[in-house]
Amino acid sequence: MKPAVYYDELEGDIVECLLCPHHCKLRHNQVGLCGVRKNVNGMLCSLNYGRVTSLAMDPIEKKPIFHFHCGEDILSLGSWGCNFKCGFCQNWEIAHSKPATKLISPDQIVNMAVSNGSRGIAYTYNEPVVWFEFMLDTSRLATKEGLYNVVVTNGYIEEEPLNLLAQSVHAMNIDLKGFNDEFYLKECGGKKRVVMRTIEKALAKNVHVEVTTLIIPGKNDDLEELEEEFKWLASLDKDIPLHISRYFPHYKYDLPPTPVEKLVEIYELARAYLNFVYLGNVWDPKYESTYCPDCGNLVIKREGYHVTLVGMTEDGRCTKCGRKIAKMY
Repeated sequence: MKPAVYYDELEGDIVECLLCPHHCKLRHNQVGLCGVRKNVNGMLCSLNYGRVTSLAMDPIEKKPIFHFHCGEDILSLGSWGCNFKCGFCQNWEIAHSKPATKLISPDQIVNMAVSNGSRGIAYTYNEPVVWFEFMLDTSRLATKEGLYNVVVTNGYIEEEPLNLLAQSVHAMNIDLKGFNDEFYLKECGGKKRVVMRTIEKALAKNVHVEVTTLIIPGKNDDLEELEEEFKWLASLDKDIPLHISRYFPHYKYDLPPTPVEKLVEIYELARAYLNFVYLGNVWDPKYESTYCPDCGNLVIKREGYHVTLVGMTEDGRCTKCGRKIAKMY
């Protein structure tokens, strides 16, 4: 166990976690909603510090991150626990249960990245926000060694810990699970505005941000709501890459998969507002590849996780018109 960074001590040995907006108030031996933060004799402790459930060299596009160090493989790791309750969770075995783990130190992770030729480390699979202390220590060490850090997250974090983490995190993929407050509260157990704030604050800290929205039939696929999402993202930056992902039945959800025709309709709507829009879980190069929004040049060809930089310079510019496309350094 590791003492938590963000909490308050209240009367009667009660502690209040300040990491995410749930602000769980815990008595001795109680565990927070995330399942991994516990009151131990009046001190809030992380139960999953250094506890790794998944470890692999993945294409960075698998995160998905499409406009940052394109085509690279990145050391990716996750733990267990989550501060959301999504019934459609794709990684529920590690998000909502306690699987087998291996204890690894930040030093070992950084050395592993270097020895495997990875230029960065991705914190992913479960929800890395609830792995905060380990992610913070490892990302700081990685940055000192010249590595970059990527976080794949639901974005449900308070502003102060986000600001601290942003000092050593270079890119984030943030799930914006819809644009309906009731859907967020009922299906995920959180508030949409918090995730919107995380996107805004990460951009303000010069973190590279990409956004993913999983489209679930009858739940968050209303075109008017989605258009409002796309307008809002465009108001921040029209170049924010948006990944519109196809839902498949999983965990507690048995709804049929999202029709591809619906996804294409949403894709076309999003492209009216945003320069870089992609379809996930469809596996069609037409909707995965990157084209320069200024001149139409094919810049990055993607066929699944096979990535070819066909029209982009080493520093991430279109070879035809020179427009900035991606961060490559």
